[in-house]
Amino acid sequence: MNLRSPLPGRRRLRRRGRLAALVFAACSALLLVAGLGGPAAAAAPDYTQSVAQLSAAQAQISFTPATTALYVDVHYAVNSSGQQNLRMTNNSGTWQQTVGSLATGSVLDYWFTYEKSGPQFDTPHFTYTQGGSSTAVAAPTFTPPGGTYATTQSVTLASATSGSSIRYTVDGSTPTASSTPYTGPITVSATTTLNAIGVQAGVASSAVSSASYTIGVSAGCPTQSDTPNFGPNVRVFDPSMSAATIQAQLDADFNAQKDTLTAQFADRRVAHLFKPGTYNVHDNVGFYTSVAGLGQNPDGVTINGDITVDAFNASDQGQALQNFWRSAENMAVNPSSGADRWAVAQAAPFRRMDIRGDLQLYPASYGYASGGYTADTKVSGQAASISQQQWYTRDSQLGSWAGGVWNMVFSGTSGAPANTFPNPPETTLGTTPVSRDVPYLYLDGTGKYRVFQPSLRTNASGPSWANGSTPGTSTPMSQFYVVKAGDTASTINTALSQGCNLFFTPGVYHLNQTLNVTKAGTVVLGIGYPTLVPDNGVNAMQVADVDGVRLKGLLFDAGTTNSQALLTVGPSGSSASHAANPTTIQDVFFRIGGAIAGKATTSLIVNSGNAIIDHIWAWRADHGNAGTVGWTTNTADTGLIVNGNNVLATGLFVEHYQKYEVIWNGQNGKTIFFQNEMPYDVPNQASWNSPAGVNGYAAYKVGANVTSHEAWGLGSYNFFNVNPAVNSYHAFEVPNAAGVRFHDLLTVSLNYQGTITHVINDAGGVTPPGTVPSNVVSYP
Repeated sequence: MNLRSPLPGRRRLRRRGRLAALVFAACSALLLVAGLGGPAAAAAPDYTQSVAQLSAAQAQISFTPATTALYVDVHYAVNSSGQQNLRMTNNSGTWQQTVGSLATGSVLDYWFTYEKSGPQFDTPHFTYTQGGSSTAVAAPTFTPPGGTYATTQSVTLASATSGSSIRYTVDGSTPTASSTPYTGPITVSATTTLNAIGVQAGVASSAVSSASYTIGVSAGCPTQSDTPNFGPNVRVFDPSMSAATIQAQLDADFNAQKDTLTAQFADRRVAHLFKPGTYNVHDNVGFYTSVAGLGQNPDGVTINGDITVDAFNASDQGQALQNFWRSAENMAVNPSSGADRWAVAQAAPFRRMDIRGDLQLYPASYGYASGGYTADTKVSGQAASISQQQWYTRDSQLGSWAGGVWNMVFSGTSGAPANTFPNPPETTLGTTPVSRDVPYLYLDGTGKYRVFQPSLRTNASGPSWANGSTPGTSTPMSQFYVVKAGDTASTINTALSQGCNLFFTPGVYHLNQTLNVTKAGTVVLGIGYPTLVPDNGVNAMQVADVDGVRLKGLLFDAGTTNSQALLTVGPSGSSASHAANPTTIQDVFFRIGGAIAGKATTSLIVNSGNAIIDHIWAWRADHGNAGTVGWTTNTADTGLIVNGNNVLATGLFVEHYQKYEVIWNGQNGKTIFFQNEMPYDVPNQASWNSPAGVNGYAAYKVGANVTSHEAWGLGSYNFFNVNPAVNSYHAFEVPNAAGVRFHDLLTVSLNYQGTITHVINDAGGVTPPGTVPSNVVSYP
């Protein structure tokens, strides 16, 4: 078998969904521009709008609907150049979009499309001249944002318009130029709604900004149990139990969770937790199963046996391309045959493991697997990818490495191969710039549960526990609210408002309101793939722009009514530095369709600076339960938008979104490993042309105003099986700036279903037939 290139004509099991060639009707702006009709213009009382000059080269368009809108799109052209059609960003009810590359005298022609109680409406056209007299003050922003807080908040207001002042009210009334002037932080000690406008002599006042604050009465998290009942879906094993009893439970769970055809989109969730000690068992790991040791370090739990993922089912036909949503963490394994097998695809992390032998990342059949992630792990023998298409290994120690199909990436890993991309396709960085291992549950010496929070590392190499114990701090379970079946968004938000951390047990949780994480240092930890489903179009979770929030082990599953975002970290306009204690988003996964006919405009928005995105899979489903997948069924524009500065992504998997899959607007961003597949089900080229005026949408777009960005080891693949005539002009779209640098990129046309003309901008050749990569070693 050739270990460095895939077999021609192979079958991808993940593409077995029947995707009808439906007419694309979601992108109303394109239809309107083409003169194909659309919503009627609405009367002015439905909204207010303004444009504010932010700098000599930038202006901010603001739109405030009279009633809450699910979305607002702005359409604009500068000096009659090509029209841009963009989804605006919601900032406390005022939708905003910044336009750059302007000069004094630039004329902006713009208009809006917005949702109101179901239907959508168009506004008339408006005109703005940069540097002219028709500007308006930029709408104020609030820090921290509105939300539920346990204690009194000190709220600061700011406007991006230099020389402006702010007037505000605290009684819910609309502010005017004669309202209370803002002179410094506002103390909010009780439930309050703040309204504010920006004013400046000779300039139109801004649109009204609003934020509501709910202040709790508790000074801290009410004391919880240190030995909680985790509910019926968590198995806790003790070394005093007989091996036969433990094995029987493991086998029963596996038989319920193993089948790709019936368990992949089921609601069952389970976790296997092993108390410190030694076990002679074999754990086959099925869908939505977490396996973890409860020692403070990996060697606290020893498995004399195996923790196995393979191509388990006859329907898999020897492939491991759909082995999603399962994990192993914090154990030592003495493999029964000398090698442990972990043949997985996406959303299947392998963390804090001590493998005393070899690690096989491919199925026993040598069939294909679709990519995965290892971190903070030691393998004494050889780690072998063989038929794995792509893999990322971070802060680990390997005896050796073998294999490579398209994109194998390593950072901070001793024993990794040399940097040889593209032949073989291995990208190796000596260290990881910034990293912090995941929070995890463990048992202390008195039998009480605690959650350990590893320390931040810079220029890391090797496992955090290589010299004994992982550095960090721990928090007792008495400070965690354990979320179980029956908990609602209201009960969860109450716990957050009281200052509690959250521990999600396995289950599916429907949310009729947004979960608000507002306290610095909050830990939200899930085991067994707890699944958060927003109902009625709410956003599932938002995190304030505060230090040190840690999110780990969650699955966000879009609801049937469109959500603007599933997870937002920091409000729009966040500018604080969190370099000393960043927010981390780890093993957090997003799904649009598959289980239900979900819809979400964007899966993850990161506005906070210095955040670490460490292993996410944002997936618009290409297959799933009947009626849950299709071009106009599970709609989703973008998987990830990064607006914050100094954000790092280590292990970024984003697939099948309908527009730009990743948009990176923040400065000094970094990505180490990116895996992408473009949407399979594009019905025709006319439905899928980007505002840049080229065929298709880039998978990874760096904003035009970004001057510093760097990325290593990126792959994007196309499989336009509904219409193989579809083409994408390029997979990566970046500004030509000295500080924007990309290393080791590739594109592939899977089974030659459609093409990608260039790899990055105008560089790199068209994808060839034969499922062969087109490579670019460096750009520029």
